Amino acid sequence: MYSLLLGHEKHRLSLADQDHENPHAYLGPRAVHVGGESGVIVRAKQPRASSAWLVLNDGEVEMTPLGHDLFAAYVPGRDAELTYQLRFSFDRGAAAGTRWQREDPYRFSPTLTDEELYFLGEGTHRRLWQSLGCTPAESDGVTGRRFAVWAPNARSVAVVGSWNGWDPGVHPMRRLGTSGTWEIFIPGVEDRHLYKFDIKGADGKSRLKADPLARWAEVSPGRASRIFDSDYSWGDDGWMVAAIERDVRREPMAIYEVHLGSWAAGGGKKLSYRDLAEPLVESVKSLGFNYIELMPVAEHPYDGSWGYQVTGYYAPTSRFGTPDDFRYFVDYCHQHGVGVILDWVPAHFVKDAHGLGRFDGSALYEHHDPRRGEHPDWGTYIFNYGRFEVRNFLVANALYWLDEFHIDGLRVDAVASMLYLDYSRKEGEWLPNAQGGHENFEAIALLREVNRLVREHYPGRFVVAEESTAWPGVTERPGEGGLGFNLKWNMGWMHDTLEYFSIDPLFRSHHHDRLVFSMVYEYSEAFVNPLSHDEVVHGKGSLLTKMSGDPWRKRANLRCLYTYLFTRPGKVLLFMGGELGSPREWNHELGLDRFLEKDPDHRGIRDLVAALGALYCRTPCLWRLDHEPDGFEWVSSHDRGRSVFAYVRYGEPAGDGGSSKEAAGRDHRLVVLNLTPVPREGYRLGVPAEGTYRVLLNSDEKRFGGSAFPLAEGFVTEAADTDGFGNSLVLTLPPLSALVLGPA
Repeated sequence: MYSLLLGHEKHRLSLADQDHENPHAYLGPRAVHVGGESGVIVRAKQPRASSAWLVLNDGEVEMTPLGHDLFAAYVPGRDAELTYQLRFSFDRGAAAGTRWQREDPYRFSPTLTDEELYFLGEGTHRRLWQSLGCTPAESDGVTGRRFAVWAPNARSVAVVGSWNGWDPGVHPMRRLGTSGTWEIFIPGVEDRHLYKFDIKGADGKSRLKADPLARWAEVSPGRASRIFDSDYSWGDDGWMVAAIERDVRREPMAIYEVHLGSWAAGGGKKLSYRDLAEPLVESVKSLGFNYIELMPVAEHPYDGSWGYQVTGYYAPTSRFGTPDDFRYFVDYCHQHGVGVILDWVPAHFVKDAHGLGRFDGSALYEHHDPRRGEHPDWGTYIFNYGRFEVRNFLVANALYWLDEFHIDGLRVDAVASMLYLDYSRKEGEWLPNAQGGHENFEAIALLREVNRLVREHYPGRFVVAEESTAWPGVTERPGEGGLGFNLKWNMGWMHDTLEYFSIDPLFRSHHHDRLVFSMVYEYSEAFVNPLSHDEVVHGKGSLLTKMSGDPWRKRANLRCLYTYLFTRPGKVLLFMGGELGSPREWNHELGLDRFLEKDPDHRGIRDLVAALGALYCRTPCLWRLDHEPDGFEWVSSHDRGRSVFAYVRYGEPAGDGGSSKEAAGRDHRLVVLNLTPVPREGYRLGVPAEGTYRVLLNSDEKRFGGSAFPLAEGFVTEAADTDGFGNSLVLTLPPLSALVLGPA
């Protein structure tokens, strides 16, 4: 009988060495025939246990020690469907003198279905988070947790955690067929327990890895994954229903970009997602913004990466609370009329030992060859987009944030680095594609797939590209040869505009085209105009310090810049704190310079941004036709000598409407920028309609910190052909000012 209990020596030794790919083939119940009688042998493994018992419904059987922490018992007259528990006692180590009883994980069948395994292998499992990672499960009427992880090149995998002493010998997992997926169902594991996967690679080395699909993580500097059961009840039904009909290209989008850690810093108290919701939304709405864009909140080990070097793609960072706390944050935003955009980082990931890198001892998520698999600028790994399972991991992750957290839009970081195989690489440091070119066809396919699925399954949601090159068709649909993004950051506009405003007005006439050129390509894509965090870090200074001139002129220039931002074609994005006109560049370790609100000059800048935000959101002609040529017209783009720019923003035509210049009945606003410190009196400009034009906003007003140069509240047109229009206005332009006028 003892030899029968021992079973195959290969199994015992593999388990002892923690090197078994199917521990369920040895552990748990096995039907046997002994002397013509049917029965069941149950084997169990428990490190450091001194004794073990098989606890049945009608009694218990002491188990025989087999060495290597293994025990076995024979139960005659039963079959393999035997229901039992295991009890262990300990007389050595930290557990000496204790005894406990539990379900045997090795008596349960796999909890992943053949259908799930098929979609996992095919790379088309759109709700990957419901199969991999740690999920609540039930088997044979017993509740517990299913742990499942993709590690195709591993020799063995075990789940270790706070409930099993972090011992890989307690819960080794089984490989399911040829899928590369390892699974185990463990009853009794509770919410909030910490865990990792102990993965032995082909090289025989064990690696402790966080769960790639963990829903939550240990608070930094801890690196373990944490079990989390959501019980959140959403209250944003009205917002979500309305979102289905939303077309972001034809709606107002004023985006306030936020780094949660530093927005909350400086008050002496570490704030949570719940703490942040009310004051942040109140602040954002007071400034007239209707969207918040969060720099990455997916789990990341290093604060200084600002979230752009991710380890936990499915876990909102634990720095600010639980996943349900983050749900509350999004819910609160929606219930108060503010959308939430999330920065998403599929371009690269960190090399930290507990992360995705060399996950099963091989280059699994990344390319093995550093010419494809490593980013030279950021010291990170690049995803292997050509591998079905990796692409599935990323595609499902994009959908996960929209599905589980009601995120309105994703802003995809560093798209250019994904599109080009030679991005930031010298000759000989990159590998061409199959056609000998530098386009990354596999990354292109991934982006198109994400954008297609978002459109199909989440109508009204959107995806934005941070793409810094002239790649064609970024916002065209894939069927038309494009990448399928809804919007794209206009990096060219941003660079040209900031360069122009940094030039002394005395020399701006020589650089006039920097402010004009962007309209040449304006309608090649659907753009967002970003003044983002990237422009106020790494020695670049703040937006205020980029402006030309003495302190007064810097503030005046900044007010003009903000008026231009809110009134030209394209959606609006401003990084947090920009409204304060801070002279200090952003530091993620410090809070915003809120004390500047007590300074009238800086308070004026904030009040201007708030006035612009309110004007923008209530004025359809400033956004309805953002991406259509019929929504914009230059009035004056040629006055180099005086550095004056004027343009009209149009609403939708009434009826047939005719052309812009003929459509006197169309809603419109006239914007005039005087970008020198010289006031211009008697300045004549053509206008689309006859009548009185009222000044709706003047950046030079005293309340905004301006010079309060005398200016009439309204101007009456004259029937004089000017700038191609049949009517014109004679205006007074204050120094370094921006005016917004509309028909009275």
